[in-house]
Amino acid sequence: MAPSTEAWQWQLDAVCRGKSSDVFFSPSGEGRTARRQREDEAKVLCEQCPVISQCRQFALATNEPFGVWGGMTARERSLRRTALKRAS
Repeated sequence: MAPSTEAWQWQLDAVCRGKSSDVFFSPSGEGRTARRQREDEAKVLCEQCPVISQCRQFALATNEPFGVWGGMTARERSLRRTALKRAS
């Protein structure tokens, strides 16, 4: 069953809507320091977002493997999923 329009409605209120995705997703060959700076910049935007919780839940529920979603990097989401599995 495909998600309903309402399931995606939160994206309309996202701070990142209409912004370049470059700050949220790693370019090919990005170094560690550059990645950390870019991710920190993305997280600052996420902190201001009224739908940060919905975004984070979406990324966790769909196992989003790339980018900063809901103020979390792909690695942070992976660690969170692992912790949740262990707690179950």
